[in-house]
Amino acid sequence: MSWAVDHALGAGLDEAIVIEGAADLSQVVPEGATLLHNPQGHAAAVVGLGDQPLVPAEAWRRVAEDATRPIVTATFGGERRPPVRLAREVWASLPVTGDEGARALMRRRPHDVGEVACPGEPADVDTLEDLTRWS
Repeated sequence: MSWAVDHALGAGLDEAIVIEGAADLSQVVPEGATLLHNPQGHAAAVVGLGDQPLVPAEAWRRVAEDATRPIVTATFGGERRPPVRLAREVWASLPVTGDEGARALMRRRPHDVGEVACPGEPADVDTLEDLTRWS
């Protein structure tokens, strides 16, 4: 574990956070990392994209609160787009290569996918021109 944290610290990230649960990691977490204690662990993670600035907090909240299925995706105008809530039970099934992530998992496990209609615009904003177009 400390090797992985050392690599994260070496990457020059803003912060490296280690979350401990049942095991006490206080003696093995390298200096410079922030240690947080969470005895419960997380039941799910909500994953979104940093290049979709027009997805409002309300969309994130709706997805996060919907635990009807192991995978819950936001829909905008009927189309599935991030953010996506992934229950702990599906984490091991997520692809570790490629650039599709949850999308590939949803194709493989359609029976596990729920949808929640969300406000906002899931526009992909990668350039200043994109931002101007959507402003």
